[in-house]
Amino acid sequence: MTVARKHVLVMLTLLCAGCTAAPPAPPPSSRTPLKPPSLINEVVPPQNVITVVSDVIDARTVELADGSRVRVASLAEPKACWAAASLDFARSTLLARSVRFTGLTPGEITLELEDGTDYAILAVQQGALQPEGVDGGPLINAQSEASAAKRGLWGPPCDGSDTAKPPSPQPPAMPPPAPPATSRETPPATTTARPAAKTCAVVYQVTGQWQGGFQANVTVRNTGTQPTNGWTLRWSFSNGESVRDMWNASPRQSGSTVTAVNADYNPQIPPGGSVQIGYNGNARGPHSAPAAFTFNGAQCSVE
Repeated sequence: MTVARKHVLVMLTLLCAGCTAAPPAPPPSSRTPLKPPSLINEVVPPQNVITVVSDVIDARTVELADGSRVRVASLAEPKACWAAASLDFARSTLLARSVRFTGLTPGEITLELEDGTDYAILAVQQGALQPEGVDGGPLINAQSEASAAKRGLWGPPCDGSDTAKPPSPQPPAMPPPAPPATSRETPPATTTARPAAKTCAVVYQVTGQWQGGFQANVTVRNTGTQPTNGWTLRWSFSNGESVRDMWNASPRQSGSTVTAVNADYNPQIPPGGSVQIGYNGNARGPHSAPAAFTFNGAQCSVE
């Protein structure tokens, strides 16, 4: 065998050996394997967060400083009859105030005022809203208290319903019988001047007090013989108080004097009939009832 042929055979042998050799193993991967998806929600709702209420949508829905809109848990939708008054209550209590909240579910929270007062309990206690989804506990106790005191939506004109109830019609006053005729002349009787009978009576009830504020109901009764067709009730504060918001009447205040003018739906009060107004006020200390009231300019008795 020639040298050239031996060289060719050696080369072919080496090539065949390279074809049958096993390929080298790949280097180990440095990538972390993907975590399989979990069926458990690992997002924890915010707990005990301090923020500011930037807007009040209704008495149970607010907008927080970060722009999120949330609903306060365990409160029912505001009654139609009391929606405006409950919104006024929520705005005066929450708007631009610092609050503390805890998330329960997406869009639903519990809300506390700066002094630690639970807003839901306060709103129900003042008759602004009703509880929802609870069978007992502080919210039900607060509702019982408001209902017993005829506070907020539990008083006139709603009486706990969705629509205002008109006042019950009163029978017309009967004129006194005429004296019997006589043919004998009698000397004129000597009479003693008596003070004129008052044509109105007022009951003033402080229904709640808290740091820097209070709530009161004022019931005025027509004790005269003529119905009213529009009315104005006035009183004066003695300790620097001021009216924050009022329902069943429109308020005006000049110094310490408050003027409450009838609403569009309650200008008429028949003889023996009554109307109740309520309001929230600001106070520097404990609030006490005013001493005197006038109704359409006439002095009222205070009961």
